[in-house]
Amino acid sequence: MSGNPFWDDWYFHLPNFLLAALMYTLLGRLLLQMIAPPDWDNYILKAFRRLTDPLLHVVAYVTPAVVPDALVVLLAAFWVLLLRILLFLGFALAGLQPATGLG
Repeated sequence: MSGNPFWDDWYFHLPNFLLAALMYTLLGRLLLQMIAPPDWDNYILKAFRRLTDPLLHVVAYVTPAVVPDALVVLLAAFWVLLLRILLFLGFALAGLQPATGLG
């Protein structure tokens, strides 16, 4: 054990961190699209789009076409949240969940 809880359980924390970053990027994109005009040419919105478009294409492929684009972003954030929960449950069932430090 190295003493650093992150590196002790890196196999859990690294994918969880990446999924959390993706989920919050999706939520940030959703909120920014709600207040910004559709043709807004801002570098923050461009970065959000560049980071989240690959996932949105996958989610849009399995989502009915009548669902608005804003809801596809919300659905993608939900699927990423579900993946994070399944990641934790998978590690917990395998006995590899990280220590909580509660005792």
